[in-house]
Amino acid sequence: MEQEHPALDALKDIKQMMERSSRFISLSGLSGVAAGICALTGAWFAYQVISGNNPVYKESYDYGSLTLGNIMKYKLPAIALLTLGSAILTAFLFTYIKSKKSNTPIWGTTSKRLILNFCIPLFAGGVFLLRMTELGYFEMIAPGCLLFYGIALVNAGKYTLGEVRYLGYGQIVLGLIGCWFPALGLFFWTLGFGALHILYGSLMWWKYDKKR
Repeated sequence: MEQEHPALDALKDIKQMMERSSRFISLSGLSGVAAGICALTGAWFAYQVISGNNPVYKESYDYGSLTLGNIMKYKLPAIALLTLGSAILTAFLFTYIKSKKSNTPIWGTTSKRLILNFCIPLFAGGVFLLRMTELGYFEMIAPGCLLFYGIALVNAGKYTLGEVRYLGYGQIVLGLIGCWFPALGLFFWTLGFGALHILYGSLMWWKYDKKR
């Protein structure tokens, strides 16, 4: 049986090293779990605002009638920003800890490409959804968030763990379904940003982090 030339073996090893170096593999599964918990917490507060069940919100609400437009204008964006900030902070913290343990630099060419490819669809989606809010299409905000977030994950998936793309596909599917069920926007938002993140993060922790 003919043996492969040592040079070919060396080229294969170099190719594998290049593939590994072109991906940011320090993403922690706990980052996904933490992001999901933040999303569930934010969804709970958002539900309290929309349903008007929380007496604290009832006492402080002075923006007119409890309409979806007024809620979107004053309450929900604040909750969304706090939820996003908490998710980013905890995700960075767990990823930083994992990168230190594996002696992998957290800020390099690969991570820059990852962030760039993730942020471009997310920024475009944010501007689009902001305009949708100005025009009064509030029912499409939740599915729109899922759609653009899913596209951002798929776009960034080639620079990190391949499983990130599957999380993105799930977000896109939920966003598309949510377009036909606008009254269930908060439910789909909670399912996508909360439950899917926790499921994804748990699987990634079991597959990559636990073995370490």
